[in-house]
Amino acid sequence: MKCDFHIHSCYSYDSASRPKDIIDTAIKRGIQCVAIADHGNIRGSLEAREYAQGLPILVIVSEEVKSKQGDILALNIKEPIPNKLSAEETITRIHSQSGTAVIAHPFGSMCGFDGDMKEVMQRAEAMEVLNASVFWGNKLALEFMKKNDCAFTVGSDAHFTNFIGKVWLELPVEYKKTLTPEFVMESVKSKIGMIGGKVGSFAEKAIDHPKRNLCKIGLLKPRA
Repeated sequence: MKCDFHIHSCYSYDSASRPKDIIDTAIKRGIQCVAIADHGNIRGSLEAREYAQGLPILVIVSEEVKSKQGDILALNIKEPIPNKLSAEETITRIHSQSGTAVIAHPFGSMCGFDGDMKEVMQRAEAMEVLNASVFWGNKLALEFMKKNDCAFTVGSDAHFTNFIGKVWLELPVEYKKTLTPEFVMESVKSKIGMIGGKVGSFAEKAIDHPKRNLCKIGLLKPRA
């Protein structure tokens, strides 16, 4: 089963992808599990989960939380978690909901984690080692993961549908309707996944990031 654990919808200030379009695109590209992790809210996840009922895909309700030290993916949560808390408090709040804390793009360009990575990985369950959208940092994340034997995830960090499913974590799990987010999260923690796909090209990223800025100032809206 191929999983993309980092996608943004139009409920993020820098994305224009409607939740239904994310689900339709993911299915077309062979992705069977997605975590829609919007900035500061879970509305996109909830809308996608409702739309996906009866479709061959599992939606994990998630959020990308901006802690004081850097971005943390809160996977499989029930309520949104506020930004601007310490990384320690953010992870504590994720765990209070029985969620899974993943350090997003830890060594990413202009979005890396500002803190002792070894220390934070004693509390977080996993780190994102392949992000299709960052300009650099994936190699360092992969090296850190191997050296420190961390659990890991993979995510496109798609803000527009063209990036969805560029990279994925493939789990040796057969998709079925009874599959739960909890089972998928335990599979991630077991470190049994395989990294797949190819990151966006420099040109694709150079187009993608300015488009995010257009969303921020309201010049790029989701299609009706």
